[in-house]
Amino acid sequence: MTGTIATDRSANLKGSGWMILAMGLFALEDALVKVAALNLPVGQILIMFGLGGALVFALVARLQGQALFVRAVASPAMGLRALAEITGRLFYVLAIAAIPLSAATVILQATPLVVVAGAALGFGEKVGWKRWSAICLGLVGVVVIVQPGTDSFSALSMLAIVGMLGFAGRDLASRAAPVSLGTSLLGFYGFLAMLAAGVIYALWQGVPFVPPGTDLWIYLLLAVLTGVLAYASLMKAMRTGEVSAVTPFRYTRLLFGILLGVVLFGEALTPSMLVGSALICVSGVFILRRGKSATLLKSD
Repeated sequence: MTGTIATDRSANLKGSGWMILAMGLFALEDALVKVAALNLPVGQILIMFGLGGALVFALVARLQGQALFVRAVASPAMGLRALAEITGRLFYVLAIAAIPLSAATVILQATPLVVVAGAALGFGEKVGWKRWSAICLGLVGVVVIVQPGTDSFSALSMLAIVGMLGFAGRDLASRAAPVSLGTSLLGFYGFLAMLAAGVIYALWQGVPFVPPGTDLWIYLLLAVLTGVLAYASLMKAMRTGEVSAVTPFRYTRLLFGILLGVVLFGEALTPSMLVGSALICVSGVFILRRGKSATLLKSD
C-alpha cells in the first residue's frame, strides 16, 4: 500500500514538472506569436506555425519508427480532439492579436477548472463539493476579469474564453486518446489541426498572404520550436499522474504570461485583472491540495 502511495506521489510530481515547463514555453510562444501578428494575418500565422510544427513532429515520429497514419487516429476521441484543437488554437491566437497578452493569459487560466470538472464528469475522477465550489470560485474570477455588462467589457475577451474551452476539450480528449498514440503522433495531428484552422480562417477572411521579412521568419521559427517543445511537455504532463493533481500547475502560465506582457509589451495590470487572477489562483491551489488528499485517501 505504501508503494502505491509513493508511486502516485512520484507520478504526480513528474507530471507537475512537465506542466510547469510546458506553461513557461507556451507563454514564450504566445509572446512570439503576438509579435508576428502585428505584421502578418492570423490565418497565415496559423498555417505557417501548424505546418512547421507538423513537420517537426512527423520527423520525430519517423525517427522513432512510428507510422504517421494508423487506425487509432480514426478513433472518436481523436476526432473530438481535432475539433477542440482547431477551436482552441484559432480563437486563442485571435485573442492574442486583439487583446493584451496578460489578459488573454489570465482568462486561459480557467482551463484547469474546466479540465478538472470534465475529468470528474467524463473519467469518473472523484471531485467532492469543496472542489466543485473552488471551480465555481475560479469561474467567478473569469467573470471579474471580463466584466460583462460594464463599460470596461470588451467583446474581444470572448475570443479568449472560446479558445480556453477549446484547449480544455483538447486536454480531456488527449487523456481519452488511445494509449498506442505517443506524444509525437499527438503533436503531429495537433499541429495539423492548427494548419486546418489557419486554412479555414484564411479562406473566410480573404486576406492575401504577406511575405515575411527576415525578423518575422526568425520569430516564427522560434515560435514553432518553442511550441513543439511546449506541446510535447503538455502531452507528457496530461499522461503522467492524475488529471486533478497535475492540471492546477497550469496556473504558472499566468505568472509567465503577465511577466512577458508587462516587460515586452508594456501592458498595465488593472484591479479587476488582479482580483480575478487571485480568485482563479486560489481555486487552483485549493483544487491541487484536495487532489493530493484524494490520492492519499484512495491509496489507503
